[in-house]
Amino acid sequence: MTAHAEATAEFRTITVAHSPDSDDAFMFYGLATNKLETEGLKFEHTLKDIQSLNEDAKNGVYDVTAISFHAYAYVSDKYALLPHGASIGDKYGPIVVSKETRDVSEIGQMKIAVPGELTSAYLALRLFNNEFKHVVVPFDEIIAVVQRGEADAGLLIHEGQLFYKQMGLDKVLDLGEWWHEKTGLPLPMGGNAIRRDLGPELMMQVSKHLHESILYSMENREDALQYAMQFARDMAPEMADRFIAMWVNDLTLDYGERGKKAVRKLLDEGYKAGIIPHKVRVDFVG
Repeated sequence: MTAHAEATAEFRTITVAHSPDSDDAFMFYGLATNKLETEGLKFEHTLKDIQSLNEDAKNGVYDVTAISFHAYAYVSDKYALLPHGASIGDKYGPIVVSKETRDVSEIGQMKIAVPGELTSAYLALRLFNNEFKHVVVPFDEIIAVVQRGEADAGLLIHEGQLFYKQMGLDKVLDLGEWWHEKTGLPLPMGGNAIRRDLGPELMMQVSKHLHESILYSMENREDALQYAMQFARDMAPEMADRFIAMWVNDLTLDYGERGKKAVRKLLDEGYKAGIIPHKVRVDFVG
């Protein structure tokens, strides 16, 4: 075997899947643009919407995947959570909006457009009130569905949280505010999970590089922001910056005990309410 063939053979490909959102793009900037030394690991990125990623995770399609914490409940036998890369809202979160001014007490009588039944936003809303009817709509079409009157309200994740007022909609409820009042904890939306069958050593190695990527982006914010802008769905740079700041923060770099407790609490509450059929095993790498 030639030296070149030997060197090539030493590379191990790790498949990484995340959403084509500016916050995920920002996090993975260092790795996706080959700015980091990865010690014989080659990271291959796939971009898909979170609903598809949640479904793919059930089949263990990718080595590392972004996932809704609600969906993690159904794949915890295959995946462990990485201790970084999470989207966690501290006193803010998904927002229920309506066209007409509605009171929060009316939620149980509403038909609400939601971005997917495996999203953490949907789980949190059901924990708040389990009586409403729902219709699943791609997250970026929810505002339009509410404007057309096809649903009484919509559950907004992603950047819609920032500009619903400009679209003539009214806030009914911020689930992150409600969750903080109820538990004193931040509201965890999504994280990065890694396949358990990679084994402890490789899981730790991959975890180290993904952590470095987030840190690199935070330390090179302007460059990472510029890279992320191509995934910002026509958002103005200031809006994209604000959105990324909401979802890539200190809890993204490291959950800490508070963040980990919040994930366990959300999934435990889902189990207690009978929404998740089993108690969830939550393991963090390292």
